[in-house]
Amino acid sequence: MKLIMKTEFDNLRLNNAHSYDSNTNTDKQVVRIYCGEQLIAKMIKQKKSIRYFGADNYQHFLTDQ
Repeated sequence: MKLIMKTEFDNLRLNNAHSYDSNTNTDKQVVRIYCGEQLIAKMIKQKKSIRYFGADNYQHFLTDQ
């Protein structure tokens, strides 16, 4: 996985063909986006830091807006 931009993550998250789940611990939140069974992106929010990661082929799942 590599770092991606927030707009790319939002594009993947808002696509109706993709599903996502969220896990929250005390100070860490993880949101994962799936296309079928394949993990394509995730967001890790820890305290005030937010990082967005995409799988190596995440560009194939982006939609044109």
